[in-house]
Amino acid sequence: MSGAGTAAGTRWPSYDELAEVGDSGLRCSWGVFGAGDEVGTLNFVTPAARRAAAASVTEGVAIDLSLPLNLPLPQLARSRPSYRHTIFRDRGGRDDKVDDFYLQGSTQWDGLAHVRFREHGYYGGRQEAQLDAGELSIERLAEHGMVGRGVLVDVAAHAERSGIELSPDRRHGITAEELQWVLDAQGTVLRSGDFLLLRTGWLRWYLALDADGRTALAASLHPGVDGLQCPGLDCAPETAEWLWNHRVAAVAADNPAVEALPVRAEQGYLHRLLVALLGMPFGELWNLEELAERCAALTRYEFLFSSVPLKIPGGVGSPGNGVALL
Repeated sequence: MSGAGTAAGTRWPSYDELAEVGDSGLRCSWGVFGAGDEVGTLNFVTPAARRAAAASVTEGVAIDLSLPLNLPLPQLARSRPSYRHTIFRDRGGRDDKVDDFYLQGSTQWDGLAHVRFREHGYYGGRQEAQLDAGELSIERLAEHGMVGRGVLVDVAAHAERSGIELSPDRRHGITAEELQWVLDAQGTVLRSGDFLLLRTGWLRWYLALDADGRTALAASLHPGVDGLQCPGLDCAPETAEWLWNHRVAAVAADNPAVEALPVRAEQGYLHRLLVALLGMPFGELWNLEELAERCAALTRYEFLFSSVPLKIPGGVGSPGNGVALL
């Protein structure tokens, strides 16, 4: 895919114009937004893009996109215990605290400090000492603001309408071609700086499970072939190319990892291609069910998207705190 986009008078290189990382054959955006850049593809969200996004609000309806913080329960990742919420009461009122609260345990953002690419480092080629000093902190994303035009790509609904099997408990890599098919079917055109929200149907399936079904999934989120299976983005470089060339600011999905699970080492790891190499934040476990119903009823899949990560100095991830305004 060729062609380059512009924003605020700047010409962004197309994917095939990006530099390669060592001898990996993979491309990165390191340096494209400046040597000290810490927000990656959020640079695509310009003031003009935000003004245009605000014009997409016609109904005045706000839709919460986050799960309750105690879901999934039990946690899917074996390293994350479920948090403990304690409420303190006295004659004057109440206070509370949370223990063992994992910032990436529910609806969340993976910040740019989450994943590194081999010995080459994190986004921009940074190494551990630079992250220890606070670079690539999740608070950089909060300061920049994750506000702009959101676009729902409802793969699950398209599959149902088209009679295509898309099992929520089976691995399926959603290709760039499939993303484009859904957008075309919806009548949606991506713009530079869009936040892409991907609905696979996984969360709807998970929320319908009983307690035993959810418990059976506990600690299953790991790279092994016997781990959790779900549909998600295909891990091929062509997926990264498509997202970059469409100037997507960030991608969030209703599944546990954005990409299809389990990760297969021989095929690659999309977190590295997008988060580490292109500087694209990942949102996981986003609740898109009500949004999907509203968008289908309106036959319109664009909205004003707003998410406010927690300003945690040195933080790696954050709860999503996302809202769609239609």
